[in-house]
Amino acid sequence: MSGGGEASGPLAGLKVLDFTQALAGPFCTQNLCDLGAEVVKVEGLRGGDLSRNSGPFHEADTERRYSGYFQSINRGKKSIAVDLKSPAGVELIKRLVPSFDVVVENFRVGVMDRLGLSYETLAALHPPLVYAAIRGFGDPRTGESPYVEWPAYDVVAQAMGGMMGITGPAGGPPTKIGPGVGDTVPALYLALGIVSAVLDARRTGVGQFVDVAMADAVLGVCERIVHQYSFAHQVPGPEGSHHPFLLPFGIYPAADGFVAIACPGDPFFRALLAALDAGAVLEEPAFATPKARAGNRAAVIERLSALTAAFTKAQLQARLGGVVPFGPVMTIEEIAHDAHFAARAMLEPLALPGLPDTLRVAGQPIKFARTPAGVRGPAPDLGADTTAVLKSHGFADDDLARWREAGAIPTE
Repeated sequence: MSGGGEASGPLAGLKVLDFTQALAGPFCTQNLCDLGAEVVKVEGLRGGDLSRNSGPFHEADTERRYSGYFQSINRGKKSIAVDLKSPAGVELIKRLVPSFDVVVENFRVGVMDRLGLSYETLAALHPPLVYAAIRGFGDPRTGESPYVEWPAYDVVAQAMGGMMGITGPAGGPPTKIGPGVGDTVPALYLALGIVSAVLDARRTGVGQFVDVAMADAVLGVCERIVHQYSFAHQVPGPEGSHHPFLLPFGIYPAADGFVAIACPGDPFFRALLAALDAGAVLEEPAFATPKARAGNRAAVIERLSALTAAFTKAQLQARLGGVVPFGPVMTIEEIAHDAHFAARAMLEPLALPGLPDTLRVAGQPIKFARTPAGVRGPAPDLGADTTAVLKSHGFADDDLARWREAGAIPTE
């Protein structure tokens, strides 16, 4: 099965050669693909991307062909299988690169160099090339790090980038954020970097090396801890489910779960109490003014918690939705049945041969009025597009036969 649906979207025409695996790199190129780029995934001959075997697998998928993880972050791409450790495979890539605008990889530092496919080598063959990389602690080309040789995963980036240090019960131990933001945040930064570098290359005719360190990206989205430390000499710790400055601004109990409420301004606070039939609270000195509430944070949180706990999430939504900044804490089961996410196409169906047609992956959050982006089809089988891609880029049958004989690409 081949991926790669019909190209549309604002990045239509952009060609990306994708050497990534696991989560960070593929999530970056998945977003480029959703936005219209042609993404050709380069995988090894045996096994391919490790996420192909990571699951979860649908119960009807007895051959374990469709990993949910792989489908989610490689949908719409094409796959070619190449032995990068063979001279013939390296030759193939060198001849292929001039047909592409972008190369993306997320190997440890030096791996592509040792294969003979370094940025410098490929840029010499194709000067407008944008070469993009995600690594745990960056690449020496853009800044030497003492940790440059360290391998990294999501949990490491969360820990060292400052996110974990401010997450968890107030006064308690640090806590890992649920989703793999140590991978996905760097991926989004790199996607922005790629588009920026491509615009520059089209203006100047010269490409460049672009990289994002996972730890740097996490620190980038934790920007508040930097100014807290620099301006106020504070070292924030785990903050629980409430904002350290604003009030109320956090998670409150409902009779059947939890809700988020953010009403730091006095008009919103008054509207909140009115909607909860609790306007009399404002008559108490500790709650009467923003200054008084700031000095009685614990009491405000406790009083509001008692008020919200008397209602279900649905009841609170009926009272507070559209009146004050509010949202229920939702499980994926609730998200899957919510009208907003349906209207915004945020749970997109994948048609996978032999499986039910109701399987879904997360949709593309970036919406365009004129050049729609979105899921363009399932992820490809390993090497499914090898022959078609190579022929479409001008390689002759003799080339393909020679590379097959050398074991650089799959036999037909």
